[in-house]
Amino acid sequence: MTKRFQLKAQRIFSEDLRRQIVGQIERKELTVLQAVREYGIGGKQTVYTWLYKYSTTLKKGTRMVMEKDSQDNRVQVLKGRIKELEAALGRKSLEADLYRIIVEQASDEFRVDLKKSFGDPASKSQKK
Repeated sequence: MTKRFQLKAQRIFSEDLRRQIVGQIERKELTVLQAVREYGIGGKQTVYTWLYKYSTTLKKGTRMVMEKDSQDNRVQVLKGRIKELEAALGRKSLEADLYRIIVEQASDEFRVDLKKSFGDPASKSQKK
């Protein structure tokens, strides 16, 4: 039983192309995985090596800090907006209830069902 080993041809990327790929990743035009697939790079680790070597912002051992305050502020703004909308909905609901009560009382007082007769011409009997 013989085993065949197929060696992959090792591709060599020029330094200019490496810098170009790193620049695309930094500008968020590509993700690391997209770069690997698009350029046929051996693997993600190769791209990360290039990032650590050529990146102006990403260096090995550095950490990216996410601003928790900005996320918290956004959540607070959205919660405030929800409260405003709930209050507006409550006011509109009360207003609709008030109009319903007014129509019911007017119907009782004038002995006319205003809900059914709303929109009818006022004087049907004055035809000539």
